[in-house]
Amino acid sequence: MLMKNFLFTGLLAGVMAVGAGCGRQEPVAKTETAAQPTVAPARAVEVLPMMGKAPAWTLRDLDGREVKSADFKGKVVIVDFWATWCPPCRKEIPHYVEMQKKYADRGLVIVGFSVDDGGPELVKEFSVQMKMNYPILMADAETAGLFGGVQGFPTAFVIDREGNVRHVKLGLARNEKAYEELIVSLL
Repeated sequence: MLMKNFLFTGLLAGVMAVGAGCGRQEPVAKTETAAQPTVAPARAVEVLPMMGKAPAWTLRDLDGREVKSADFKGKVVIVDFWATWCPPCRKEIPHYVEMQKKYADRGLVIVGFSVDDGGPELVKEFSVQMKMNYPILMADAETAGLFGGVQGFPTAFVIDREGNVRHVKLGLARNEKAYEELIVSLL
């Protein structure tokens, strides 16, 4: 119950922060120089900064099997902290399902870190209903701490092929297309 209260407080803070407009999700257009043609450029995706190395972790999946961060070496990984009781989390799952279908063959792996107190059985039933096509692991506050803490749900960490955190998304993406473009820029 303490975990759920902790998570609810984090969710509330995250929803307030997202509602207040924290973070920029829109791509930044490149500036033109005098030597460049004045043709209208295609939408440019911002170059994502390196935010540090992603932490190593070992968790259990919904069937109790051990899964390690090293299992995804060389892939672009989205680590998504979420919960079945979180409305914004539920809303974004179909987009993750679609991205996993579209980009798995290009090296994208979405990994859901469930913070539910109800255990793997509850989460497994939910993941089947939502047709989640990516690994779901059981996480906790300690796991969130490895990533520097999670301020609300959903929170997603985008990790490049070299294991660097390149983007952190708190709450729903304001623009799903722009968020997807950020991910594709790393593939």
